[in-house]
Amino acid sequence: MVTFVDEVTLHLRAGKGGNGCVSTRREKFKPLAGPDGGNGGDGGNVVLVADTQTTTLLAYHHSPHRTGGNGGFGMGDLRSGIAGESLELLVPVGTVVKDTNGEVLLDMVEPGMRYIAAAGGIGGLGNAALSNPKRKAPGFALLGTPGWEGEVVLELKTIADVALVGYPSAGKSSLIAAMSAARPKIADYPFTTLHPNLGVVQAGEVRYTVADVPGLIEGASEGRGLGLEFLRHVERCTALLHVLDCATLEPNRDPISDLDVILGELAAYEVPEGQTPLLERPQLIALNKIDVPEAKDLADLVRPELEARGYRVFEISTVSHEGLRQLSFALASLVEESRVAPVAAPSPERVVLRTRANKVEFTVRVEGGTYGNLYRVLGEKPVRWVQQTDFANDEAVGYLADRLAKLGVEDGLFRAGAVPGSAVVIGEGDAVVFDWEPTLTSTAELMTAPRGSDPRLFEGHRRTSAAPSTKSAWMPRPRPAQRSKCSGSPVGPKTRRARTPGRKTSECLGAFGNPDRAPARRKGRLLVDLG
Repeated sequence: MVTFVDEVTLHLRAGKGGNGCVSTRREKFKPLAGPDGGNGGDGGNVVLVADTQTTTLLAYHHSPHRTGGNGGFGMGDLRSGIAGESLELLVPVGTVVKDTNGEVLLDMVEPGMRYIAAAGGIGGLGNAALSNPKRKAPGFALLGTPGWEGEVVLELKTIADVALVGYPSAGKSSLIAAMSAARPKIADYPFTTLHPNLGVVQAGEVRYTVADVPGLIEGASEGRGLGLEFLRHVERCTALLHVLDCATLEPNRDPISDLDVILGELAAYEVPEGQTPLLERPQLIALNKIDVPEAKDLADLVRPELEARGYRVFEISTVSHEGLRQLSFALASLVEESRVAPVAAPSPERVVLRTRANKVEFTVRVEGGTYGNLYRVLGEKPVRWVQQTDFANDEAVGYLADRLAKLGVEDGLFRAGAVPGSAVVIGEGDAVVFDWEPTLTSTAELMTAPRGSDPRLFEGHRRTSAAPSTKSAWMPRPRPAQRSKCSGSPVGPKTRRARTPGRKTSECLGAFGNPDRAPARRKGRLLVDLG
C-alpha cells in the first residue's frame, strides 16, 4: 500500500462561464424601456494552496481529476449570474508546480501561498451591456467561454533543516528514531527506507526538523538505486549530516571511501538556479555504531583524517544513545545561524511585470492545402471572441465581424494575400472555419434591421443574386403617394402649396409611402396640410 507520494499529475478543468441573457423590459407605460438582459457569471478557478498541515500528495494520487464550478447564466431585469465556486486544493509546503514539459511554474515554499492552476471561463455579456448608440436593442448576447483544461505536475520536495545522507543500512533511520518521535521502518537489509521520513528534534530552546533520505550508492545522481528519486528532498535542507557506518561487513568499504562516494554524488546533483550547491552547505559527520568494539577502534582511527579535512566529527551509537546529545546541540547551532541570516539580509525588491502597449494582438499564418491556401488567425482575443459567439444568431455573427474588423484582422488577411471566398480558420487545431467575405459596415442598416438579424448576411437583396422576375419577400408593399401621411398630390421639389387658414403646417423631407424612393435623394421641402 502506498503511504507516501511525492509526485502526481493532476487533470484540472476550470468552470465554464455562464451565458448572457437576451431580454427586453416589458412594462406598462414604458414602451421604450430597452434591453435588460444580465451578464453570465464567471467560472470557478482551481487554486493550489500551500498548507502546513498537509504532508503528502496521496489524496491526489487516488483522485487526480478535479473540476471547478460553472458560472450561472444571466437573467432578465439586469440580474447577473452567480460566479462559479472556486476549488481549493491543499498541497504541502515545498511543492513545485510544473507543466507537462517540465517547466517550473511556481515553487510554493511559503505557507499560505496561492496559485491559480486553472483559470475559470469568462461570463458572457447580456444584451443590456452590449447596447450602444449603434445597436440600441441588441437581439443577441455573448456566450460564456470554457475554463482552462489541462494537466499540471506536482512534485514534493521535503522542507527540513537537516538531511541525513549516507549509504544504505548506515543507521539513518535508527538515528532519526533515537533523536525524535518518528518511527520509521528499521531492518537489517539495504534500502529499507523507501520514502523520506521527517522527525522533529528539540535541543534546548531550538526546535528543528530532520529528514531521513533513502540510502545513496555510487551512481545515484545518474539514476542508480533510489537516489535520483529522492535527492530532490535534500536540496531544501540547511545542513547535511553524513552518517558513516563503522561496523560494515562489506568488502572494500570503510568510512573514508563511503564519504568520498557520497560527496561525489552530491557534487554531481544540480540544484535549481538560485540555491546553494549541496557541498557548500554546512556539513557534519557522525560515526555510527561505536557500540561495537571493532567499530569503536575504526572510528578512533579515521577521526583524525576527517578532522584534518575540516569536518566536525561525532561518535554516536543509536543503540546506547552515546553522543546523541552533543550531536543534537551541534545541529541546533547550525540551524539557528541559518535562520538568523535571512532575517538580517534585506528583502529582495518585488518586480512588477506589465504588459507592453504595442503587444501583437493576433497573427495570420498561411497554410497550404489540397484546395488552396488556408489562412489561420491566432491570438487570444480572436479565439475568445469566437468562443463567445452564438452562430445561430445572425446579429451575433455580424457583431463578431465588426470586432474582428476593428481589431485589424481583415487588413491582416489582405496583407497575407487572402481574397474574398478564402478559407479562414480562427484558432489552433479543429477550430471554426469561415468563407471570408470583406465586411461592409453601415450604421443605418444595423439600426433598421430586425432584432436578431444582420442585413449583411442576407444575399437576396443584391442585384446579382436576386431573381429577375420576383421581388424579395421581406420588402414591404408600396403604398400610393396620394394616400400617404403627407397629404396632397406629389409635386416638384420647389413647388409650394398654399396654406389653409386655421390649420397647422409641417415640413416633410422626401416622399413617404414608397420605400423605393430614397428620402436622402429628395432635397426640396413640401408644405402640406395636417388636418
